[in-house]
Amino acid sequence: MELSQPTPTIRTVTEAADLRAAWPVARQLRPAFDEERFVSQVLRQIDTDGFRATVLYDDTGTPRAFAGWRVLEMLSVGRHIYVDDLVTDEASRGCGYGKAMLDWLKAEAQRLGCERLQLDSGTQRQDAHAFYLRERMRIEAFHFGVRVG
Repeated sequence: MELSQPTPTIRTVTEAADLRAAWPVARQLRPAFDEERFVSQVLRQIDTDGFRATVLYDDTGTPRAFAGWRVLEMLSVGRHIYVDDLVTDEASRGCGYGKAMLDWLKAEAQRLGCERLQLDSGTQRQDAHAFYLRERMRIEAFHFGVRVG
């Protein structure tokens, strides 16, 4: 008889202490930040931009994945969840945490009446791209930007 793996806990967080606990995972995606800048910016974005920070915890309560996202509506794609940040702890990759977080985000998009889930991923993140393609996501556009200040 095969024992089932414990189901991770996923919850949206709004407190500095929870963000600090998730920082070791989030910093793997955002190395230009330090913990204080990360916590203060996420809290500001929660207060002003509708940003949501969601953490996946393993059965010991250790953060294993982090997602930062918001609900947007655009002419090009309609109402959707836009994922700013999606990262799984490097030491835990291949354990299903990334898939569990992405599945949760998709379900949350449906619950919130969204038509789609969208995200951008840096061109250097080839392992992430392989994951997104395995999860039936498609490359739908090029994202362009220019610094104006």
